[in-house]
Amino acid sequence: MNPGLSAAELTLLGLLVEEPRHGYELEAVIAERGMREWTEIGFSSIYYLLTKLRERGLITQTEPSRSGSAKARKVYAATAEGRLACATAAEEAIADLHPVFPRVLVGLANQPAIDHERLLAALDRRSRALAERIEHIRQAASQQGQAPGFVQAIFDHTLSQLSAEQAWLVRHRASLGDTRPPGKGTPMAPYDVKREHKELYAPKNTSWAVLDVPEQQFIAIDGTGNPNTAPAYTGAVEALYAVAYALKFASKRTADRDFVVAPLEGLWWAERPEAFTSRAKDTWNWTMLISMPSWITTEMIEEAKQSALAKKKNPAISRLRHLTLHEGTSAQVLHVGSYDDEAPVLHELHHTYLQANGLTESGVHHEVYLSDPRRTAPEKLKTVLRQPVVPLGR
Repeated sequence: MNPGLSAAELTLLGLLVEEPRHGYELEAVIAERGMREWTEIGFSSIYYLLTKLRERGLITQTEPSRSGSAKARKVYAATAEGRLACATAAEEAIADLHPVFPRVLVGLANQPAIDHERLLAALDRRSRALAERIEHIRQAASQQGQAPGFVQAIFDHTLSQLSAEQAWLVRHRASLGDTRPPGKGTPMAPYDVKREHKELYAPKNTSWAVLDVPEQQFIAIDGTGNPNTAPAYTGAVEALYAVAYALKFASKRTADRDFVVAPLEGLWWAERPEAFTSRAKDTWNWTMLISMPSWITTEMIEEAKQSALAKKKNPAISRLRHLTLHEGTSAQVLHVGSYDDEAPVLHELHHTYLQANGLTESGVHHEVYLSDPRRTAPEKLKTVLRQPVVPLGR
């Protein structure tokens, strides 16, 4: 029997062989287990793949009876034929050596066309990217808790492949006459979160859309009051930037790793949700944020706080903290215009978009400020508006 399943189809089918799940549960498991590191399953393609599996008789779709006003969710489960197809395809995938076509091999085939120094710089960039990916996967693996053994085996296999490539890179660079460790050769471009996470910091959609937001770490500071007039807000933002730049310089000096200071971000909430649409700013609560690269540790943040406090004498620096944020499934839009013009966009989200898509809020409102209001006309300000969501009734 040749079930003829694509990698994405087999992955979804396997999750349903484990246990029946609805669409958002599938998305949560895919994100949690880091499955997008080794197969292409976009959030928007999950239901398309489920439809294909159902049409082939490999899964069934059931809809539980409604209770109260909660929206019923379609639950998917593997059929007997689906279980057999999954087992057959998985056995073949484990046993057979399938050809892969990594793009790096195409680049190596054209290596003679590259200037020697530029070639070394490209290999150095790849080495840095590998190190960051390995760290990301290790963090994800450490958060699995009591995950089944086969899940840990997937993480182990991925890490062993990446580690093997790291060793190959060292050997290849040595064969080219470069024995310097990564970062000691041609200067590397600083890490820039806007470049690494374009979907979060350079979105194109000006209408609401859903995406999966990965885990990030930040330096953060909390407060209350009108951001236009409250001295506490001004002091908090100044404290964030003081520590961010202290971290940048310390990282470059001690870890030989540089980064571009990320845009200012903010989490916003109030006791009365209508405080935002009515722009009652004095009642707003906020946590202001600046994203940090994965290699920045809590210890580095504390040291940077002490350094910044000694220079700036800003007491708000002492209140700054490390924050890890994993928003997951979120509705997001790029807003162009003044901050005060956000109200109609947020009204559309909460009164039209979420209900139409069977969603409800699961976290606080998040904004990313892509423009400097001191240098940008209000009508040209670009702001990412984001709202974590879950299915209704969850």
